Amino acid sequence: MATTKFCQGISDISDSYTGFVIDTWGVIHNGETLFESVPECLKELQSRKKFVMLLSNTEQRAEEAAAQLKAMGLAPNMYNSIITSGEMLWQGIKNQTEGIFNGLGESYYLIGGERTRAFMKTLPVFEEKNVTDGKFLLVSGWDTMPVDLAALEETLREAIRKRLKLICVHPDSRALLGANSSDGMTTLIAKRLQELGGVVHIIGKPFKPIYHHCISVLHKNDIYPGQTVMIGDTMAHDIVGASLVNMDTCLVRNGLHAPAFKNATTPGEVNKMLNLLVSQYNGVRPSYLVDRLKWGKALPDRKHRRRTTS
Repeated sequence: MATTKFCQGISDISDSYTGFVIDTWGVIHNGETLFESVPECLKELQSRKKFVMLLSNTEQRAEEAAAQLKAMGLAPNMYNSIITSGEMLWQGIKNQTEGIFNGLGESYYLIGGERTRAFMKTLPVFEEKNVTDGKFLLVSGWDTMPVDLAALEETLREAIRKRLKLICVHPDSRALLGANSSDGMTTLIAKRLQELGGVVHIIGKPFKPIYHHCISVLHKNDIYPGQTVMIGDTMAHDIVGASLVNMDTCLVRNGLHAPAFKNATTPGEVNKMLNLLVSQYNGVRPSYLVDRLKWGKALPDRKHRRRTTS
């Protein structure tokens, strides 16, 4: 059976990977300030020529996310790339060349609210008042969603009949693949569309499109999934999502799941709590476990080694 390696810091695994995909909220910062150990860790990775990609489910464009991080004290030279679900959606709709966005169309019907409308107004597409007139259906969890799924039934059926491309952004279930999840309205709408025979393209972690987008950026830098590790603090979004695209993972235990580990003081107790988490998420197990994003032990000054793929 697979086991999780307990690490003192990222230096324990740094020689094994070239690409590091790192969640932001809960790993890099708490929404207001950077975690103290983060700058040193990222500087060490940069000094070893690692490719550091920051990944977030935020509706922010990459430029906005970078400005927020800079205001917190994270200099742009500490990482190589930022990918957000907002940036992926914006670029995809604007260019309409990559993957699920190819040939998307110039008009859409929205199940969402004003935050999403403000975002969409910066794009060369327009909102239709009737679902039958749209080229694609956008379901957005960036806004408070309607609470009556039954009231949307005919709209959803019409979208399926018209064979609209179906895009859902920022699903609001904490753990779509976990036994302990409770689905929010955005997720319920997406599931209902699937039940009606639609293929729903979901933008954001833990779903494949955003990870495939990350992989495409890594490929452009001659880095492949087998050379990459995802570092995150949520089983649902980070560990499950990266595992779906065969990427190794590192769970930061002092993030979202900190309460689960609160009373675990010995390695055996930590392992017991980790096994409980794994059982709640369909048996998906992180490759590594670390307290927080910190460098850890100092490494000898040696030439960077690229991990080879089989």
